[in-house]
Parts: sequence; structure tokens; C-alpha cells
Amino acid sequence: MPSFKSHVVSFVLRHSRKKAFSSPENLRRWIANARKTEDHHPPAWLQARLDIGIGEVDGFPVYEIAPKAGERRRILYLHGGAYVFQITSYHWGLIAEMAERLGFGITVPIYPIAPEHDFHAMFGMVGDVYRNMLGETDARDIVFMGDSAGGNMAVVLTMMAAEEGLPLPFRHVLISPGLDMSLANPEVFEAERHDPWLGIPGGLEAIRLYSAGIDRSDWHISPLYGDLSVLPKTLLLTGSHDLLTPDNLIFATKARAAGVDVEVVHEEGMFHVWPLIDMPEARRARQRIVAFLGEKRPVRQRAADFSARPATAGE
Repeated sequence: MPSFKSHVVSFVLRHSRKKAFSSPENLRRWIANARKTEDHHPPAWLQARLDIGIGEVDGFPVYEIAPKAGERRRILYLHGGAYVFQITSYHWGLIAEMAERLGFGITVPIYPIAPEHDFHAMFGMVGDVYRNMLGETDARDIVFMGDSAGGNMAVVLTMMAAEEGLPLPFRHVLISPGLDMSLANPEVFEAERHDPWLGIPGGLEAIRLYSAGIDRSDWHISPLYGDLSVLPKTLLLTGSHDLLTPDNLIFATKARAAGVDVEVVHEEGMFHVWPLIDMPEARRARQRIVAFLGEKRPVRQRAADFSARPATAGE
């Protein structure tokens, strides 16, 4: 049964954030207002607790949370925000907990967002971030983790890396990802009625603003239609009161059919990106993420053993 706090949060969302997605005009108004107050810097409390550096890629900030001594593994965290909103304190809270509990290094790109920028700028920047990571870290030590739009970006980035012939990440953690923007699934319209946060009209406007004219059914926008076989072992977290969930469950089925190991956490009564919000259901979700990423990796083979064949997802 959903917790009392989750009901309170759901009520607040329905009477606040839901309005942003109720129409294209409302979304644009929310974006304009957000630009007046958004701040991508990690909160002061986080900076006091963790060793955080900052660099720059393609003119945009990239934060680096240092790993614990001797730890090689790194997370590339791609924040959500419908491609139009900046990273928030909720994202930083999850990132901080992952850093402290796992000890992994975490790379957090403050990637270009719409409408000031589009798909090409976003993926140009995060693609360069990943290439830089590969120059320092074996792909078998890299995890892609993202929520909402960031979950979409994690999958698309892996597919683009595969197309380019780059080594692919070891694992994915996808939190309420947007994986099909085509609206081909009629169940999405029914799911919208129960979603206290997201709405189709505003969501379509966000996609229009960032997609650079690419068709919504193209895999660059809707990775459900891409080559799922290139994906690594994946943990997918989705809730029953999220309009993205019907497509998330289709994605899990299709990915498994393509040979991908997919674990699904389907939380009854939960809304979009609930693991970011401090409540009992989020604590369970975070524990599952830590367990998933803390699992022992396959025994490493010598570099020579890999030189004769192309890299594949999950190695």
C-alpha cells in the first residue's frame, strides 16, 4: 500500500507541477519562470560532504564526484527535466546517496537544454563527455544512470555509441524513463488520467522544442524502436501512476526478447521519478539500485582477450 507521504506528494504534484504539462502554453510559461531561478550548482551541504570537481565540455559544466580510494567504477548520471528544465536538488540528493553508499565516481554533465538548444547540442555534449570518460575509464567500469528524460538519453547514448563503434557501458539504471514519444500505445492516454504529474500536451511541446524536427517515432527520440540488443544489463524502475509506464513495460519485454537482461521494479501507486523524493518507497528503490550496482562483475579478462573482437554491451 502506498505510504501516507506518497499520497501527500501526489496531491501536491497534481495541484502544482501537473499544470506545467497541461498545455504547450503552460509549459513555455513554466520554462520562462524556471530560467529566473534555476541553479545547477550542487547544494552547499553536498559540497561539504563530497569531493566535487568541476570541468567543462563543449562550453558546459561537468561535475565530477571523486570515487573512494581504489574504486574504478563510475556513473554517468543524466538528469531528467523533460529536456527543458535544469538539474534540481532532488537529483543531487540521489546522486549524493549513490556516491556515498557505492563509492563510485559520478560524472554529472549540465548538458544544454531546450528551447535554447536542441537534440544535436545535447547529444553532442554528452557524447563528448562519454568519450572523455572512455579515455580514463574502461567501459566495463561505466554505468549510465538517468531519470525521466535522462533515462531516455542513457538508452539513446548507448545506441549512438554502438553505431559509432565505441565500447559500451557495463550497466543501465533507468528511473521512469521516456522511451516512446510516438504515442502509438493507446494505454498511455488512460495512464495519463492517473498520473499526478505528467500530461501529454505539455510533454509533446517539450519534445517539439528539443527534437530538432526528428520524427517522434525515430529511435533517436523514441529508443523503444532502436536496436535494443546493444543494451547492457538494465534495472528499470517505473510506477503504476506514471503515464510513461505502459511503454516502459513494453520496452522491458522487447529488450528481453532481444537478449537483454532487464530487471523491473514496478511500484504500485507510484508516480513519475518517485525514487528522487524522500519517502518509504524511494528508500526501497534506492536500496535496489545500490544492490544492483554493487553486484560482483564478471572476472576481467586480459586486454589481449578482447582485442580480437568488438566490444559488446555489458562486458
